[in-house]
Amino acid sequence: MRKIVSKHKEEKNKKRNAWIVGIILIGIMIFSTLGYAFNGIGTGSSEINYKGFKVVNQDGLWFLEKGESYFIFTYNPKDIEISDSEIKKIDSYKNKVLYISSENIAAESEIYTNIVYQNQIVLRMQNACLEDEKCEGDLPIKNCDDNFIIIKENSNNKITQKENCVFIEGDEENLLKLTDEFLLKTLEIA
Repeated sequence: MRKIVSKHKEEKNKKRNAWIVGIILIGIMIFSTLGYAFNGIGTGSSEINYKGFKVVNQDGLWFLEKGESYFIFTYNPKDIEISDSEIKKIDSYKNKVLYISSENIAAESEIYTNIVYQNQIVLRMQNACLEDEKCEGDLPIKNCDDNFIIIKENSNNKITQKENCVFIEGDEENLLKLTDEFLLKTLEIA
């Protein structure tokens, strides 16, 4: 017999599980990066050239070297369809707070790993709610005057920019690929 659980407790458990999965993914990305840094290109790797940048596949992740920095992608950049949408470049995020609202913990983790943890581009990344939208929890309410990335599940796959807000929208299976596209575009690689 199934136990009766309140909606609040069910949401709390769902959110806790999402955080656990996110932490595990961040751990995998961190240890993969460290393994790459200490071991170099090992036997489980392959290298491609993407628009003049060296990209190495190591243990299922793609590491792109740009200057002194490494960026980690889930998908091979050659397999990502780049749309013609215009978005801000990485310099507009430097040393500023980045707010994020995400329905996909893996996509959020990929942005965190590349922009905050791995390369320390932004001052910090903080969860927030977009003004005029439903907000759960005790999160700050922000608008498009702030650097804000909103990741939502939607039937239309697209990346759009409105002032300082970037909307990454797509079905669940394409959100990570769209996040990789966002990173490639903002880093001026795509």
